[in-house]
Amino acid sequence: MRRQQEEAFVEFATAAKPWLLTTAWMLTGDGHATEDLVQETLVRVYVHWGRAGRGQPAAYARRVLANLHTDRWRRTRREVLVDDHAERAGATAPDPVLVDLVRALQALGPRERETVVLRHYLDLSEKQTAEALGVSVGTVKGYASRGLVSLRAALKEENHV
Repeated sequence: MRRQQEEAFVEFATAAKPWLLTTAWMLTGDGHATEDLVQETLVRVYVHWGRAGRGQPAAYARRVLANLHTDRWRRTRREVLVDDHAERAGATAPDPVLVDLVRALQALGPRERETVVLRHYLDLSEKQTAEALGVSVGTVKGYASRGLVSLRAALKEENHV
C-alpha cells in the first residue's frame, strides 16, 4: 500500500473508530466483543482499502461490522448478557437512560437488534439495512416493527417513554 493510501486509512480509522465502537457495543452489549468486532472490521477495511477508500469507506466499514456480528452470532448461537458496560476505557458513570436502552436492546433477538440499531441509530434506509443484513426490505420492516414494539414496552416499564 502506498504512503498516501496508508495516511488516508489512518485518518479514516481515527474518525470512524468512535462510531464503530458505539455501533458494535449497541449490537453486542459486551465491551470485549465490541473491541474485537471493531478491530477485525478495521483490519478487513485496511486489507481492501484500495477498493473501499475510493468509494464510501464508512458504508463499507458499517457493512463489514454488521456482517462480522452476524457471523459471530451464527457461530455461537447463544448470547452473553452483561450487567454493566463500565469496563470501557475511561468510562465515567453511565447515563441510566442509556443503560436501560442497552438492556432493552439486549432483550431483543439478534436480528431485531441489528435492524433497530442500523435503521434508527445509524439512520440507514430500509433498503440500505436490507443490503447490510442480506435480507429483503419486507424482512427489515418486520424486524424493525417487532423490535420497536418490544423496546417501547421495555422502556415504558422503566418509565422512560
